[in-house]
Formats: sequence, structure tokens, C-alpha cells
Amino acid sequence: MLATKNPGKIKEITKILKNTKIQLLSHKDIKIPEVDETGMTFVENALLKARSSSDVTGLPSIADDSGLEVDFLKARPGVKSARYSGE
Repeated sequence: MLATKNPGKIKEITKILKNTKIQLLSHKDIKIPEVDETGMTFVENALLKARSSSDVTGLPSIADDSGLEVDFLKARPGVKSARYSGE
């Protein structure tokens, strides 16, 4: 289970797995509740999403989290990249 709704990420991972026998499912295939990204790091947020997906589906799950870290801004906005300038 790929814990994402991001079509680009789904396409990327599908391409990586194309020569395997792994059947990739994503949030596109199975409705998964949104997860509050309360982690302090990208890794913590990815773990929150993967664990939630695995708990709901009973399947092994992977996830990622990303954002921008600007040296001049002391690594901000970081995990708050999507919300940095407001909703």
C-alpha cells in the first residue's frame, strides 16, 4: 500500500515496480482517512501516514513526506511547507 493520493508519486512508484510481481495499491484505490501531520520531521510524518494506512488496510504500507528547507531561512519552512504562507 502506497499511502498517498499524489498522482505523480503513484506514477513514480508504479514505474519503479513495473518489473516486479508487486501489486501497488494507493489511496486512489482504497479510501483512507486523512492523517494529521503532527510530526516534527519529514520522517515522522511519513511514518504517521504509513502506520495509519497499514492500520486501516491491514497491508504493508509505505509513505513519504517532503517539503522545502531553505538554508537562508534556517531550514524553514520544512514540514510546514504546504501551510507556511497560510491556508
